[in-house]
Amino acid sequence: MNDIVMPSQRRRARLVLILIAGIPLSMMLGATVLWWAVDRGHVDILGSVGTANHGELIDPPRSVSDVVFQHEGVAETLWQDLPAKWRLLVVQRGENCDAICQQQLYQTRQIHLALGKDFNRVGRIIVSDTAPKAVTVTPEAAQGGAGASLSDWLSREHAGMTALTVPSEKLSTLAPEALESPAQWYVVDPAGWIMMRVSDDLYYKDVISDLRFLLKNSGG
Repeated sequence: MNDIVMPSQRRRARLVLILIAGIPLSMMLGATVLWWAVDRGHVDILGSVGTANHGELIDPPRSVSDVVFQHEGVAETLWQDLPAKWRLLVVQRGENCDAICQQQLYQTRQIHLALGKDFNRVGRIIVSDTAPKAVTVTPEAAQGGAGASLSDWLSREHAGMTALTVPSEKLSTLAPEALESPAQWYVVDPAGWIMMRVSDDLYYKDVISDLRFLLKNSGG
């Protein structure tokens, strides 16, 4: 067998090695360019694959992972201490849970139930600037719960929903849109990013479509 390697063979071997080594580098550069384009709005990935969201994306998303909450108005809790799930987030301000507040609780409950097999991948949270025991369910809006505290109302009508409390100023930072127009709630991803807001008048099947798309295309 001839073990002598000709110079031309060495050059070809070097070229092959250079090309192989260059593949990961080109992929990294391509990904960097793509991210740059997406970040500046030049490329719409969701639109490119034929996907449309019905809720309004929060741009940029807002993180709640490191926010210190009061759980049930008592214990200090970090969002990241909660089980990692997608969350339907209702915002409540002041000492009255009025018709809008109750509608959002009802709407998110029904949407959650409609997710079927994905039910356990999603949770519901209400964040308020007032402890739930100090919030009154507005009598004219409640059915059989006139004058009840929000804490009791949640236990009776919305079992399993987590209630968190933060100072009013912090709540305004986390959910400024709800301060201007209360008739909307939010979707939070498993990493604790507020990424979408949903108007109360959005058709519930469109919201379910958004959630199923997010669940299908995420690992959490």
